[in-house]
Amino acid sequence: MRETALRLGWRMLAYGAIGLGAAGLVVPLLPTTPFLLLAAWAAPKGSPRLAQWLWHHPRLGPPLHAWREQRAIARGTKRLAVALLALSWLVLWIGGAPGFVLGTTVAIFGCVATFILTRPDATALPSANQQRSSVMIRRC
Repeated sequence: MRETALRLGWRMLAYGAIGLGAAGLVVPLLPTTPFLLLAAWAAPKGSPRLAQWLWHHPRLGPPLHAWREQRAIARGTKRLAVALLALSWLVLWIGGAPGFVLGTTVAIFGCVATFILTRPDATALPSANQQRSSVMIRRC
């Protein structure tokens, strides 16, 4: 009974993180990648089927593989992330946020941007079909 409840909790965390990550695709201040990484971490503990779906998804899978295998972020994703950080701060500034809020957010956003920009650029990873075929070739 306890194990079932624990698996349900992991599954709920994974689905919730996927939902927040999907919302982050359209909401400028909500990040996508951290939620997908959280979902990729939680999904195998709650639902191996969900983990398979996530890792093999045509849009969500490649960034996860790049992070897991290379600790890398695609160059375009880096540019977009930094641009959205700058845009978010600009919205706060134009909106008349207090100085301590502007100072705190510029410090946090600066740290986040530095982290993102210092990650290596993701190189193309072989697709799942190519990986399977290379495994088959090695076995022959």
